[in-house]
Amino acid sequence: MGKGQLEVLNALDVAKTQWYHFTAIIVAGMGFFTDAYDLFCISLVTKLLGRIYYHVDGAEKPGSLPPNVSAAVNGVAFCGTLAGQLFFGWLGDKLGRKKVYGMTLMLMVICSIASGLSFGKSPKGVMATLCFFRFWLGFGIGGDYPLSATIMSEYANKKTRGAFIAAVFAMQGFGILAGGIFALIVSSAFNAAFKAPAYEDDPIASTAPQADYLWRIIVMVGALPAALTYYWRMKMPETARYTALVAKNAKQAASDMSKVLQVELEAEEQKIQELDRDKGNGYGLFSKEFLRRHGLHLLGTTSTWFLLDIAFYSQNLFQKDIFSAVGWIPSAKTMNAIQEVYKIARAQTLIALCSTVPGYWFTVAFIDKIGRFAIQMMGFFFMTVFMFALAIPYDHWTHKSNRLGFVIIYSLTFFFANFGPNATTFVVPAEIFPARLRSTCHGISAASGKLGAIVGAFGFLYLAQSKDKTKTDAGYPPGIGVKNSLIVLGVVNLLGLLFTFLVPESKGKSLEEMSGENQDEGAQDMDRDPSSNNSRTVPV
Repeated sequence: MGKGQLEVLNALDVAKTQWYHFTAIIVAGMGFFTDAYDLFCISLVTKLLGRIYYHVDGAEKPGSLPPNVSAAVNGVAFCGTLAGQLFFGWLGDKLGRKKVYGMTLMLMVICSIASGLSFGKSPKGVMATLCFFRFWLGFGIGGDYPLSATIMSEYANKKTRGAFIAAVFAMQGFGILAGGIFALIVSSAFNAAFKAPAYEDDPIASTAPQADYLWRIIVMVGALPAALTYYWRMKMPETARYTALVAKNAKQAASDMSKVLQVELEAEEQKIQELDRDKGNGYGLFSKEFLRRHGLHLLGTTSTWFLLDIAFYSQNLFQKDIFSAVGWIPSAKTMNAIQEVYKIARAQTLIALCSTVPGYWFTVAFIDKIGRFAIQMMGFFFMTVFMFALAIPYDHWTHKSNRLGFVIIYSLTFFFANFGPNATTFVVPAEIFPARLRSTCHGISAASGKLGAIVGAFGFLYLAQSKDKTKTDAGYPPGIGVKNSLIVLGVVNLLGLLFTFLVPESKGKSLEEMSGENQDEGAQDMDRDPSSNNSRTVPV
């Protein structure tokens, strides 16, 4: 086999789908379930926080978070996530995927609980404590992105690798759904137990004192799924690709994968030593060789994720504002504080149920059939079309009789984000870079995405404000309006479509074939034909 594929890696590449694949999906996926719940549950309770902590006596509308506080509460977790993606991505390549995997989970559990215990003498104190813990919550969540993607890609076989990585990411959909459903249940129970009049009838009594417990419960429950999967994460062996190609421990790699695959694998220490001596495989992230081989790939993965997240997060975080603008959520003054949480949660749950969750699983079903490139192009194309379809006749959608059409097109935008670039931008960086830089490069790509999320989340707060100063939210300067904001997002999606041309197709290829490491011409030919390898080690 010369300098070809290591037997242990080839065994993983051609292995049939087995129970350990599904175990890995669930263990890694529960992290993403928690990530999505934690990141999106805050959008369910921001209006409630405004009512509780920023009530103004005699005001016509209920209290709302000042612009800087709202931006901080919504965006601080993203800042933490960005830092976590870069730090834990780098650490995952230095210390190993498994060692770092437990750290991120414990950080998420501790900070979820601490976020719900944010106390202070003044509203400013509560918000500052909440922001502090949400930053570190985001930091832990950030680590989950590169580690989960890398672990799943290194465990998977090449035939269904895309579906497995996408399935881990698809657990986000269930996390968003769970956040909405849990908020519906808890707000219904609170509303039944603590009756309160609408704000216009009695501004003070409309916010029941117990509402302060409601948002805390919603925020803290995010710790539960993460805590439940900690034990299983610690039991997972280190991936063979890290052990063999980065740690250079052939014996351990063969031993770990023999247990996982339940077959005999020999330790090829001599071949690992040969690979170690090969200087062509030792280039670093900031080398000319990396730039030559993977520079455009990294530009492709970072730019597409950045552009996608500008559009994706500005929609997602501000769903409730868009629904209020077209009248899908009643005017705040006609409801009490707990009813408002219920209505926002209902809207978010319906969108998740009808478009977000199905979109993710369409990607899982088709990614290994039609490929990553085609799904990403199609997703960006339809997102562009639907954004312009919402934006150009925007006044038409604001009429009561046309609201259903608005919600359907809005849902389709979400569907094609998830059956499109939201999933593929996560999958591809875990497949195309060398093992020793895989987690780092995925972390860089993901951090670029979170930078886009910050731009989308903060920028949209100001952009979507009405041009008419009398109609803006309290404390905000006039913006360009929802219509023009949607046009901007349409242009962003169009740019994403163009940058997709820099991303290579990885469907059906081994990770070593994609990264160009540890393969010569002959080895690649052998890798394409699994029958030429020693198949006695592979489950039949």
